Amino acid sequence: MAFPLSSSIISHKLFVNVSTTSFAPHRTFFPTHFSSSFNPMKGEEDRGRSGRPRIVCLSKKDLGKEFADPHSFPFLVHLSSISQRMSQLKNIIAIIVSVQITLSLPMVGSDSWSLSPANAILYSPDTKIPRTGELALRRAIPANTNMKAIQESLEDISYLLRIPQRKPYGTMEGNVKKALKTAIDEKDSILTSIPAELREKGSLVHASLIDGKGGLQALLQSIKAQDADKVSVSLASALDTVAELELLQAPGLSFLLPEQYLQYPRLTGRGTVEFTIEKRDDSVFSPVGGEERKTATIQVVIDGYSAPLTAGNFAKLVMDGAYDGTKLNCANQAIISDKGLDKNSGYTVPLELKPFGQFEPLYKTTLSVQDGELPVLPLSVYGSLAMAHSEDSDEYSSPYQFFFYLYDKRNSGLGGISFDEGQFSVFGYTTVGRDILPQIKTGDIIRSAKLIEGQDRLVLPKES
Repeated sequence: MAFPLSSSIISHKLFVNVSTTSFAPHRTFFPTHFSSSFNPMKGEEDRGRSGRPRIVCLSKKDLGKEFADPHSFPFLVHLSSISQRMSQLKNIIAIIVSVQITLSLPMVGSDSWSLSPANAILYSPDTKIPRTGELALRRAIPANTNMKAIQESLEDISYLLRIPQRKPYGTMEGNVKKALKTAIDEKDSILTSIPAELREKGSLVHASLIDGKGGLQALLQSIKAQDADKVSVSLASALDTVAELELLQAPGLSFLLPEQYLQYPRLTGRGTVEFTIEKRDDSVFSPVGGEERKTATIQVVIDGYSAPLTAGNFAKLVMDGAYDGTKLNCANQAIISDKGLDKNSGYTVPLELKPFGQFEPLYKTTLSVQDGELPVLPLSVYGSLAMAHSEDSDEYSSPYQFFFYLYDKRNSGLGGISFDEGQFSVFGYTTVGRDILPQIKTGDIIRSAKLIEGQDRLVLPKES
C-alpha cells in the first residue's frame, strides 16, 4: 500500500568542505553540495526534480550563488560536527559524502525507480563500463555497424556468465544465434567495409568467425553443453576474432582533426609499447608463472582511434628514447613518471577525451560523469595509461609526464567509477604484465621503452 507524502516541497541542502589529495598533480576538489527535493504532487516545474538527492561539485562562485537562493534552506555542516546535525537530517537514512557523484532514490510508494540515464550510471553497481583494457580497446574500434551489433550480442554473454548458481544458457544461446545470423546475412556489408587490399584476409577471418575453432559455432556448442568454463574460453576466442575483423575495417581515423592540431604528431590507429622496468633496490619482481628477476616487462596498447594526439605524442617520445632511464614514483592508486625536465619535451597536447557515443574527441574540456558522460577509454580500469595535467592549465596534458592508474573499486563511486573519471586523457591500457604494476616501487626506473608495433600508423609533422 502506498503512503503519500504531504503536498509540501521539502528541500535539504548540505554543504561540506572536503579537502583531499589527488593521486596526480594539479587536481582540485571543490566543496560538495548535497541536495534533494521531494514533491509528490509532481507539478510541471518540479517533475524532474522530485525525490532525487544529488551530490555534485561546486566552484566557489557557484557556492556563493547557493547562499543567495532564498528557497534553499541551507545547512552548513563541518565534518567534525555531523553528529550534532543529525537531528536536522532525520529524514535521510544515510549520507554519503563523495565527489562528483549523483545518487537517485525512489519516491515513497512509487512503483518504479524512474532513474534518469545519468543517475542510473552512477547509482547502479552493475554499470556496464569496461572493466578490462581488452574490452575497452575493442569497443573503441570504429568498425562497421553490423560488426558492432555482433560484438554487443557476445559481450552481453560476459555479463550473463557472472550470474551465480543457475546461468541463463537459453539467453546466451539466443545471443549467439543472433550474432551468427548477422554475420551470415550481412557478409557482403561486413567485407565491403574492409579496404580492397585487405579484403582477402578479411574473408578468411570472417569464415573463421563463423566456423573456426574459436568461432560462433564452437561457442554455440559450448553453451549447449552448459559448461561455464568452456563458454568463457570460447567466448574470449570469438571476441578476439571479432576484434581482428573490426581492426581490418579501421585502417585510419574515422574523423578529421581540427586544423589547429594538424602540426602535432598523431597516431592513426593502434600501437604497442614495451616497457622494461628495473628495480633499483635489493628487491625483485615476481611475475606470475616466472622466476624472480631484477627486471620485468610490461606491454601497453595505445589507441589513436580515440586519442590520436595524446597517443601520437607519446609514441614519438618513445621512439626518441625520451623515457629510457626515467624514474617512477608511486602515489595513491597511480605509478607516475618523473616530469622529465631534463628530457627532450614533447608537445603540450590539449586535454583529449572522446565521449561514448560521440563521433570525435573533445578538446580542452573534461566530461561531466554526473550528467551521464563517460569516455570511450575509461580511467576506471586497472592498468589504464593516461597523461598527467600540464602544470600551467588543466585544459592541457603534460608534454611528457604519464601515469599508470591502479583502479580500486573500493575507492570508487557507487557505480564503480573513479572519482577522477573524465578528467584525464586516457590513451591506452596495460595488456601484458598487469601483475607487475603493484610490485613497482618509488625509485624503480624505466630501463627502456620501445614502440614495437604501430610505427606505420604514426604521422609526424613536417620539419619546418
